[in-house]
Amino acid sequence: MSEKIAIVGSGLIGRSWAVLFARGGYRVVLYDVKEELMTQAMGVIETQLRSLHESNLLLGKDPAECFSSVSTCDSLSSTVEGAILLQECVPEDLGLKRKVFTELDSMVSDTTILSSSTSCIVPSKFTESLSHRANCIVCHPVNPPHYCPAVEVIPAPWTSGHVKEKTISIMKQIGMKPVVAKKECDGFILNRLQYAVLQESWRLVEDGVCDPEDIDTVMTGGLGLRWSFIGPFETIHLNAPGGVRDYCERYSDGIVRVSNTFGEPRPLTGETLEKVTEYLEGDVPMEKHKDNLEWRDGVLKQLAVFKQSMPDKP
Repeated sequence: MSEKIAIVGSGLIGRSWAVLFARGGYRVVLYDVKEELMTQAMGVIETQLRSLHESNLLLGKDPAECFSSVSTCDSLSSTVEGAILLQECVPEDLGLKRKVFTELDSMVSDTTILSSSTSCIVPSKFTESLSHRANCIVCHPVNPPHYCPAVEVIPAPWTSGHVKEKTISIMKQIGMKPVVAKKECDGFILNRLQYAVLQESWRLVEDGVCDPEDIDTVMTGGLGLRWSFIGPFETIHLNAPGGVRDYCERYSDGIVRVSNTFGEPRPLTGETLEKVTEYLEGDVPMEKHKDNLEWRDGVLKQLAVFKQSMPDKP
């Protein structure tokens, strides 16, 4: 029998984790406090597995076989029993994380990895007092995880080396690309980068430099196109004849000068929020929110398929 993965929370991220672990050949048991949510989740999981198979993104697995490896359970203790890894997917609330991890701590074996899907909360804030704290780690995926393979792996200061390496190995096995933080950092890596872009976008609109739609065009028609297959460091390396050293020698002073004008963070409120809301409600109206989510995921699926066929670097 294949090894068992337990998932606590059957929302958007929990469902996606179930798909990924099933794709990786694991037996998956899903738990939620509401049975109707688990029923809904199973329908979504089956659909996502079929969709991945149709796009050749299921790692050569049969979707029906993958789906047969996923089940639900209404008992938390039975869900975690025998699991090699438990993936927590409850809402992003520190008090709730502490409560859930404290409860799980009393149930799991000494070898179970306790992994959280938190997007911003460093693991030391909700694992310090646990008897199994050496087994605790964060695996934060990008939404939607089944099309965006990057996953942030954040150990706590007391996470054991074995747990970290085993977690990385499992993430790779299920088709993810782990990015391992060397130490805890508020917001981790992905959201610190995302927030930096969002804050400067907000400042540019708030200060009257451009309209909200111009920000999106700069990303979708410029920076985002390059960043979908090479990152910011590789971008600057290729943008100067002599590589990254040449780029930094040419442009460092200007980058520092401009960066010094960024100023303090701006709250996402007030007139600027009204401008951004007006733009988005005109371009992406709420009555078509579900349709636009499906469109986004469809485009991401096509991009994931394309990236599989990209030629290797010379």
